[in-house]
Amino acid sequence: MNKMGEVSAESISLDLLLEARETVRRSPLGVINTPMILWSQTTLPVNNAQSIHIKLENMQRTGSFKIRGVANQFARRQTGGNFVTMSAGNYGKSFAYASKHYESKGKVVMPETAPMSRSALIESFGVDVERVPTSCLMNVVNRCVQEDDMTFLHSYDDLDLIAGHGSLGLEVLEVVPEPDVVVVCCGGGGLLAGVAAAIKLSGCDKTRIYGVEPEGACTMYKSFLEKKPVGMDTSSIASGLAPPFAGTLPYELCRRYVEEIVLVSDDEIKAAVSTLYRAGLVVEPSGSAAFAAINAGKIPRLEGSDVVCILSGGNIGKDELGNFPD
Repeated sequence: MNKMGEVSAESISLDLLLEARETVRRSPLGVINTPMILWSQTTLPVNNAQSIHIKLENMQRTGSFKIRGVANQFARRQTGGNFVTMSAGNYGKSFAYASKHYESKGKVVMPETAPMSRSALIESFGVDVERVPTSCLMNVVNRCVQEDDMTFLHSYDDLDLIAGHGSLGLEVLEVVPEPDVVVVCCGGGGLLAGVAAAIKLSGCDKTRIYGVEPEGACTMYKSFLEKKPVGMDTSSIASGLAPPFAGTLPYELCRRYVEEIVLVSDDEIKAAVSTLYRAGLVVEPSGSAAFAAINAGKIPRLEGSDVVCILSGGNIGKDELGNFPD
């Protein structure tokens, strides 16, 4: 078991990532090797870049990439544990799915701004949900650890989780062995860190990896500026990309392997969700951030490049889709 503070960017090696990929592949949770399609093979508007591959994690088990990290986390812990976590939805859904399979007790501390439908879904797996103001998330988690003897599983700042997310980066390289550009959403930074480490440690020294954050929830962007992980009061339509602080280990890995953090507005995210939906791709706001950055021309030097864009999740209800322009 890994305690934060005992690990650093040095802890992530290619061997560790390859081992995690095998754990994820063999997981009884049924993690999918999701399809990669060419932008040009869809009805999406024509883009200047020569070759853009889209990785469809919106088709992943439980609807997002989160199940990858969860599969590795739970595989390395005892069956029947008593775990608490914090999540706006997607990690919580995967956590609840795994808790049911591994016969673990679980509790998800959720920001009260998250859709009620997400809470109900998580509770349907037999996991408790406590909704609190975003600023109180860690206080409630700490109370559960101290008073209820629960073990905290972090939703983005955890070595096993990040290593599990690295499986996505390794799958990308199976289709595009040497991408020029890879664009990944960033909330706390766990996915971006895992994908970036997997690609760079596999020898793709020239690949430029960009993280994409909402303007109103740009903790990693600010962390890059201040050269340390920082927090902020976050607000974005992409609630899954709006944790109150950047992860310590993700920050270290992103500083090492990521070219730049790019910001997109909520309007650009909304436009991306609508554009993807018109092309038959159901992607939630958080899952469409990387696409939004490409679509809005925010990623530099794409022309003539082999580009990979991660659509990281598709958990959006019919009620939510009604809020987006046609």
